[in-house]
Amino acid sequence: MVDGAVAGGEPESSDSLRTFGAVVQALREHAGLSREEFGDRVGLSKHTVASVELGRRMPDPTFAERSEAVLGNTGALQRAAQHLARQPGLAAWFRRWARLEAMAITLYTYECRLIPGLLQTEAYARTLFTNQLPPLDDEQIEVQWAARAERQRLLTERANTAFAFILEEHLFRRRTGGLAVTRELVNHVLEIAQLRNVEIQIMPTEQETHAGLDGPIQLLETPENKWFAYCEGQESGQFIADPKVVSMLQMRYARMRSQALTLSDSLSLLQRMRGDL
Repeated sequence: MVDGAVAGGEPESSDSLRTFGAVVQALREHAGLSREEFGDRVGLSKHTVASVELGRRMPDPTFAERSEAVLGNTGALQRAAQHLARQPGLAAWFRRWARLEAMAITLYTYECRLIPGLLQTEAYARTLFTNQLPPLDDEQIEVQWAARAERQRLLTERANTAFAFILEEHLFRRRTGGLAVTRELVNHVLEIAQLRNVEIQIMPTEQETHAGLDGPIQLLETPENKWFAYCEGQESGQFIADPKVVSMLQMRYARMRSQALTLSDSLSLLQRMRGDL
């Protein structure tokens, strides 16, 4: 798991999701439709309909519009959908960080386990999702990918936010998902590296030691110039607001920037890796 993906089960619900689901259920029952009948008309399984009605699933952007046509065009679902609040596919412990991430003016990431979620391709992400334990069902995988794809929009929609990544070379050398997935991943990272607000550095395998050996680091700066940190483990994440700890992690990240390959050398290494695939 990386970047707060839910390892199993549904993401936590919210009042707005439960309220929206109750409206869907009330209108469906008023129309005299079973969940299966309603699902057939809007292109969903009865299990997905149940998840929406119980507030466990964030409906896709077209759900309300499709449902209105089946449930009498009252406009109630369209209005209720405007108040939905929950980023699907994110673990509870990650959501506070995700909210700050969406408004940050600076984001620093060091990763030694997996390619960070903001840089993943769909094929790479799905490889991770399909290999999680306990196993995820198809619906959970779709929810997780939707959440990841939504987060990735930050890179292009927040052009004034500075993103910096330090990635261990072995993350690419492992060839997670196979040659084709890795080739696409390298091409994707090279493309992202061309954005003016993104810096990507590679920590070479032959670097005997560096300041990040204690594990991954994420740092961000808010518009009010306050800094926070986040460190994620197997089944939990630690949000760090203590200025002393954040300062220590900033020092480590700054040292790693000098120990990793330069921006141009990092791109050259990625290009050589691409040529070897």
